[in-house]
Amino acid sequence: MTKTNIRTHLLSALLLAAAASATVLANGDDKNAPVWLEQAAKAAVPTYDVKDVPAVVLLKDESVSMDGTGTLTITDRYALKVLLRGGREYAMAHAAYLQSSSKVKDFRAWLIRPGGTVKVYGKDSVLDTVSDPDDIYDEYRIKTIDAATDAEVGAVFGYETTTEEKPLFTQDRWAFQGRLPVLSSHYSLALPEGWKANSVTFNHEELKPSITGNTYTWELDGLGPIPPEPDGLSIVNLAPRIAINYYAAASNAHVYENWHDVSRWYTELSDPSLTMDDTIAGKARELTAGATTELDRIKAIAAFVQSIRYISLDLDVAHGGGHRPRPANLVLQRGYGDCKDKANLMRAMLKAVKIESHLVLIYSGDPTYVKAEWASPGQFNHCIIAVNVSADTKAATVLSSDKLGRIMIFDPTDPYTQVGDLPDHEQGSYALVTAGADGDLMKMPIIPAADNRLERQAEVTLSPDGSISGKISQQAFGQEAAYQRGKEHELSASEYKGSLEKWLSARVKGSTLTQSTPSDKKATSEFDLDLEFNAPRYAQLMQDHLMMFKPAMVGRLDQFTPIEGKRMTPLLLDASNYDETIKVKLPDGFTVDEVPDADSIQTAFGRYSSKYEVNGNMLTFTRRLELNRSIIQPSQYNEVGKFFAVVRNAEVAPVVLVKK
Repeated sequence: MTKTNIRTHLLSALLLAAAASATVLANGDDKNAPVWLEQAAKAAVPTYDVKDVPAVVLLKDESVSMDGTGTLTITDRYALKVLLRGGREYAMAHAAYLQSSSKVKDFRAWLIRPGGTVKVYGKDSVLDTVSDPDDIYDEYRIKTIDAATDAEVGAVFGYETTTEEKPLFTQDRWAFQGRLPVLSSHYSLALPEGWKANSVTFNHEELKPSITGNTYTWELDGLGPIPPEPDGLSIVNLAPRIAINYYAAASNAHVYENWHDVSRWYTELSDPSLTMDDTIAGKARELTAGATTELDRIKAIAAFVQSIRYISLDLDVAHGGGHRPRPANLVLQRGYGDCKDKANLMRAMLKAVKIESHLVLIYSGDPTYVKAEWASPGQFNHCIIAVNVSADTKAATVLSSDKLGRIMIFDPTDPYTQVGDLPDHEQGSYALVTAGADGDLMKMPIIPAADNRLERQAEVTLSPDGSISGKISQQAFGQEAAYQRGKEHELSASEYKGSLEKWLSARVKGSTLTQSTPSDKKATSEFDLDLEFNAPRYAQLMQDHLMMFKPAMVGRLDQFTPIEGKRMTPLLLDASNYDETIKVKLPDGFTVDEVPDADSIQTAFGRYSSKYEVNGNMLTFTRRLELNRSIIQPSQYNEVGKFFAVVRNAEVAPVVLVKK
């Protein structure tokens, strides 16, 4: 699903621009830095508490002006000083545009070297690239100036862009910073007579604009760095930003006062694509011929739509083409479509067997991205489906709505997640269930830990020479199964076996995988895997009468990466549910001399336990880890460290055997 504002599209497109094919533009430009950049370069840079700040943004400025026709003229000015060698990579300028509705009128950059000399980057330095080289067709493009190789420590890099665009929505977003510190950041919006603007502030106390005439300006100065930390929140949840609505005071056209308004807009846009014909109806009846329950009918249609090839081909984006699904009968005929096309086709096929459903707008990739305080279509990048179900249909993905009744959420674009489950990066996120005036923003379900788990059993024989041989039986459910299913499907047989060998050898040193048997049980959302292996020197022999080995041999549960010093940002813990039993047949002539103590710990965010049992020549080691998806504040960081210290100690704790 295509984003509606080209400047919001830039963030994801930049990751792909380097790989895209490029066209170099023609030559010409001034030979001196502009006054605004010279002034910015003179700013004093403070000392930061955070270690190794690579660069500092001296100025981040955007001025937006709207004329009477609704056309925006956007001028961006940006200045950055390189503080460390690693900061050179930030000396890069980008300007995104949509071929059908916008154009970059001016794009220049300058580099002021420490000695004061200036290098000018004109049209001959600009690369014009497609935003996503993997798309068959994409109206979005990016212009880039790369000065990284020239930007030595102490240099100041700046650029200025002027873009014209005709926005689909009279809304905008502005992030005052990324991870780098910023000395001065401001956004201004100049509107025609009779227009007004308001804003919502995120990750900062409410920020009111200063108003001069009909120009609104939001400003923040002296913003410190936001360091990247292991398992941290995305920058969209950390950096201060605003969301802006602007509108003609005498008219509410294109103004979304609440989520019902957005639902009405998308329903009107998408409903004409819910085309029905004999081909769709016939295919739906064919797929559900053997189904005996409502859930079976939904599963049969869902599996078919999942098999439809995913191809993104957005046309007429400036007029809503990036949001409007293609007609369902056309998608079925051609055998391909993007997320909104697949969801709409599933909706049509369900309707053919008298099951109602609704398109759902969601953000794929970060369940914390969408903010309920700002009603905007621009917060979404993906489309899934909500299926009306009766009380007889039970699933963890069923929600209750006052106006829509029981609805089951499903993503027909994800080829590995089964009906009754939801991709983990969508669980718990806000999403808009579109159903005209009855649609609303809803919190997506979070699948219970019991439905999303990994169970592993191992039976191992330990020989007197320290070698081991054994088998591992693993059962994955829910999203654990989806991950395993995707891995087995996307790799060739030899690649898949190689990945298993790599996984095993990283945990059991010197091991050899002798047999692997995957088994995909889609009907129960389960994926099983059986392995057989041996390792010639697993246990350590000492002084000819002692043997030492670690029973926690086939899986690491340490999901915590400690950092030095004080943590600055919240920690995001992913949900996890793991249960393991390892049975070790002890070698003849040896007896157990020492086993680690049983261990357990329970906190608000998770629990862990491990224990050992010895019965004759059989040692049984069991452990269980259950984590809740949690956001841990920096002040609680030490509690997480203590929790995983218990887990880590259990993993490295050895059992000691002695000769009889």
